[in-house]
Amino acid sequence: MSEIRQFRLPDLLAQWPWPRVVNKHYEEIKPQFDEWVHAFEALDARSQRSFDQCNFALLGSLGYPLLDKECLLIACELMALFFFFDECTDKLEEDGVRACADAVMDAFRNPHKERPQGEPKPGEVTKQFWLHAIKHSSESAQRRFIKLFETYVYGVVEEAVDRGKGRIRGITDYLELRVRASGVCCSLFPAELGLDIPDEVMEHPAMKNFVDLTVYPLMLTNDLYSYNIEQAAMGHEASNLLTVVMKEEGVDLNGALDWFMKYNGEMFDKLLEQQRNLPSWGPDLDPDATAFVEGVARWMRGHDCWSFESQRYFGTEGPEIQKHRIVTLFPRSSGKTPMMSKPTA
Repeated sequence: MSEIRQFRLPDLLAQWPWPRVVNKHYEEIKPQFDEWVHAFEALDARSQRSFDQCNFALLGSLGYPLLDKECLLIACELMALFFFFDECTDKLEEDGVRACADAVMDAFRNPHKERPQGEPKPGEVTKQFWLHAIKHSSESAQRRFIKLFETYVYGVVEEAVDRGKGRIRGITDYLELRVRASGVCCSLFPAELGLDIPDEVMEHPAMKNFVDLTVYPLMLTNDLYSYNIEQAAMGHEASNLLTVVMKEEGVDLNGALDWFMKYNGEMFDKLLEQQRNLPSWGPDLDPDATAFVEGVARWMRGHDCWSFESQRYFGTEGPEIQKHRIVTLFPRSSGKTPMMSKPTA
């Protein structure tokens, strides 16, 4: 069997009806957001270059095109927090990742507390983000978000354990961990900014099912677009569902891509059906519930567009690859490739 050197990216969002829209405040907030990030002085030259190439102000603006200026800044700050946490933990073993996770969660629970000297940088980033976010989010949204973020950061601890052991999970176990460790559920928080949605809506089985179903297409696109980087960096192959599928199903890369398309189609059919069949919660609650669903739907489209319009996954070739969908695999190496940090949201 000849070695595969190129593959075609399937369009996992081909049936998603929401179009690309960019927030009208993008150009205005980008300098302010970039200044906020640089003030932490937390990134070395390589990490800062990677951050700049990612253009998280664009991600927030594509993902949440209907937010006002202040809430858009909060959305972008959340994207930066994901990056800082990822950069902090990507090179660490279990104990170091856990210390970083502990610092983040302490900052969420005690946002007015001065951060201790010497703690991981994401602690201070979390504090500043959260002090900003709590001004524009309901208490119930804050409570739900902190619970989800705790699940996320300690899921990343589990990933560090797997990485240290060289463990490649089976498909079911991998998906279960990635639901927790991807941060996808946390990335939906900006869709609640400025809204007041009680638990009776967000915990309703229909809404929970809708949110849960959105996680899978977002995880699949993350793993699809990051595969080339991860397969090239020794020690990170197990952090990608394509690798997991190839191992468990005994197929090559093209066979794994076929599996992706089939699984993604099944998830999208369920997701669109669930979205069409969400119930009414009455005239007082429906407007905010509808706005949240709209925000989640636009986040999915925006995240996909950003994957090609930034340099996160495909460097400067993103716009062309978006058109022709052909990816040439990087040679494998023992080192970390320039933008190797594992994408989350």
